[in-house]
Amino acid sequence: MHALVDSHSHFDAPQFDPDRDEALARAHAAGVTRQIVPAIAAAGWSGLRRLCATPGLYAAYGLHPMYLAEHAPEHLDLLAEWVRRETPVAIGECGLDFFVEGLDAEAQRRYFTGQLELARASGLPVIVHARRAVDEVIATLRRIGNLRGVVHSFSGSEEQARQLWKLGFHLGIGGPVTYERAARLRRIVAAMPLGQLLLETDSPDQPGSGHRGERNEPAHLVEVLHVVAALRGEAPEEIARATTANAVRLFDLP
Repeated sequence: MHALVDSHSHFDAPQFDPDRDEALARAHAAGVTRQIVPAIAAAGWSGLRRLCATPGLYAAYGLHPMYLAEHAPEHLDLLAEWVRRETPVAIGECGLDFFVEGLDAEAQRRYFTGQLELARASGLPVIVHARRAVDEVIATLRRIGNLRGVVHSFSGSEEQARQLWKLGFHLGIGGPVTYERAARLRRIVAAMPLGQLLLETDSPDQPGSGHRGERNEPAHLVEVLHVVAALRGEAPEEIARATTANAVRLFDLP
């Protein structure tokens, strides 16, 4: 099997503190040799930098929309400094979340726009969170312009997917596609351009159907791979080869 890239893994999360080395070994044994690890708040950037000294782990720095209480306006300037100094593979996780009640929409928009402008200026891809906000995310990406990246854990419509592909964006597909009830997502994955597809786990969240109620981990990416291959009627090896090439190209991996 071709080596896999987990394009979205929060491997720095405290849920991995008891057995992170073992989880990494399980990932490697499953063929998941590289992970993109996006940040959620400035307080975690230093720890993420230390973790990503580990070969095969690649940092992205950003300000996640669900963690507004941990952000401050000056963190956007701090992020620009980190990007210049640390040369991450992407900016993120950033985006909009209109699903969680009580999150200030205007504050989300300011942080999202600031990070997109930084991505455009630095030439880095963006890792985008879009929950009940896909239309506004698309409009914002279009307004800022000259951007590339991935909308991770895509949950939108076929038309929204097409608009993202026209903008050159990838879709990150993970555990939700393994559930039979995810009919719309499965239709999109079955028919989408292979060049726009990335595989992800969103570890430790969003476990697949075979791991309900459990902590997710990068080794489970192989299960996502096999479901995607079956939906498309293609060999898992071909999906692995193509999605790894997509991730290497997008994130400029060695």
